[in-house]
Amino acid sequence: MPQTKPDLTCIIDDDNLYLKIVSRIIESKDLCKDIVIFKNGKEAIDHFSTLVDLPENRRVPDVIFLDLNMPIMDGWEFLDEFLKIDEAVRQRITLYVVSSSIDPRDINRAKSFETVKDYLVKPLSLEALKKVFQFNDDQGGTS
Repeated sequence: MPQTKPDLTCIIDDDNLYLKIVSRIIESKDLCKDIVIFKNGKEAIDHFSTLVDLPENRRVPDVIFLDLNMPIMDGWEFLDEFLKIDEAVRQRITLYVVSSSIDPRDINRAKSFETVKDYLVKPLSLEALKKVFQFNDDQGGTS
């Protein structure tokens, strides 16, 4: 049966190689319609802060992949600021923390944020990406 793919995926990460690889996988497998990239949390939070002022909340991503270690504003600071974004905008987004850290403290801390759907370890596999986008197609489940 046909699935509805997400309109917009957001990747917040400062690693150019990672960005290139993940973007190419998403595009080549046609997992979503469009991708927006931010190189740090501040760029992203500034963008999301303006979404409430736009008619019908245009350009709200369906999925966010958030790195933890970035310059200017890291993933932890982004998560703190993201909680201040309008709840109606936040509820439309499925957020995944993506990091090379396998430290249980990082994993548990990330999962303690109600806005974080899951913690994914880099490098992301095609299977992991497909699961994320399949989940997104099935939204309406519990969480």
